[in-house]
Amino acid sequence: MIERLPKFPWDVLFPYRRRAAAHLDGLVNLALGDPVDPTPEAVRAALAAAADAPGYPSTEGTPALRAAAAAWLLRREGVSVEPEAVIPAVGTKELIAWLPTMLGLGPGDVVLAPQLSFPTYEVSARLAGATFVRTDDPLSYDGPAPRLLWLNSPSNPEGRVLDAAELRAVVEWARERGTLVVNDECYLDHVWERSTRSVLHAEVTGGDHHGVLAVHSLSKRFNLAGYRAGFAAGDPAVIATLLEVRKHAGHMVPAPVQAAMVAALGDDAHLAAQRQRYARRRELLRGALVDAGFRIEHSAGALFLWATRDEPCWTTVGALADRGILVAPGEFYGAAAARHVRVAVTETDERVEQAVKRLAEGI
Repeated sequence: MIERLPKFPWDVLFPYRRRAAAHLDGLVNLALGDPVDPTPEAVRAALAAAADAPGYPSTEGTPALRAAAAAWLLRREGVSVEPEAVIPAVGTKELIAWLPTMLGLGPGDVVLAPQLSFPTYEVSARLAGATFVRTDDPLSYDGPAPRLLWLNSPSNPEGRVLDAAELRAVVEWARERGTLVVNDECYLDHVWERSTRSVLHAEVTGGDHHGVLAVHSLSKRFNLAGYRAGFAAGDPAVIATLLEVRKHAGHMVPAPVQAAMVAALGDDAHLAAQRQRYARRRELLRGALVDAGFRIEHSAGALFLWATRDEPCWTTVGALADRGILVAPGEFYGAAAARHVRVAVTETDERVEQAVKRLAEGI
């Protein structure tokens, strides 16, 4: 199994992290996109209140959790799903990595993903033994009919955003071929330019969720990365298949975390405040990067700036590390990004201001 997998990308970056951490004023980590702001108090209280949990949790999620996720989708995204069409995940990276395997894909099956994308989409295909194909235009793909098509709008790393018409065209194309469309929507609350929809919205699906799945993470939205909390929703038949497999595999979100998720999914005020924090940090970093000679491309959504100085990405990574700033090389997301870096906007206000100061001093 291990021979199917690439080298873990963050291990490759470690020497540059050590180099950046040697800076007199410490490391500014703009590589990982790791949430740093406090977990909402109501969420922590719900976790603590549910801490006496001697029994096994339910794989399908408590009725309260499934109802909260369905209500959140309706309230926030205008998407109507039955609670039974929701399933919790032990963090969405876990769900993404094992989805092709859980759906029975294997050798001879094709998985499509964007040309530049979150590395776990490729890992998911490799774990299943399927063929992984990158394309930014699935509608022009003319190979064997894919079993699974990953979308990520807004995207990591580029911040591309697909509008409802673009999403609808992909869904229609996929349905003609019997392809499951899965949109990783973890950044759907962080769209800064343009407009988009959930892949489950009626403007995209015509009100029919057959062949369509949305994956939602609570990590960035609610500062819950340490809780490992997310969910998938959509095609009831696909959700039912996942439930059966996950029951056998023991993929269960801990009961206290499920209670915390219910509290988080009802907290729209936190979402608004967190969005403002990220918007402020994004504008500061964007301006500083442009002033330092970078060009920002795409970046209409998500929590990253896709930046280039028209040089090899590792040269940029090294130059920034010498200023105590760690960023992610574009190569992590596909060979076509060899001259870009991904800059996360998820550091604290103080660290972002420190990065702005260092960029102004030149690199």
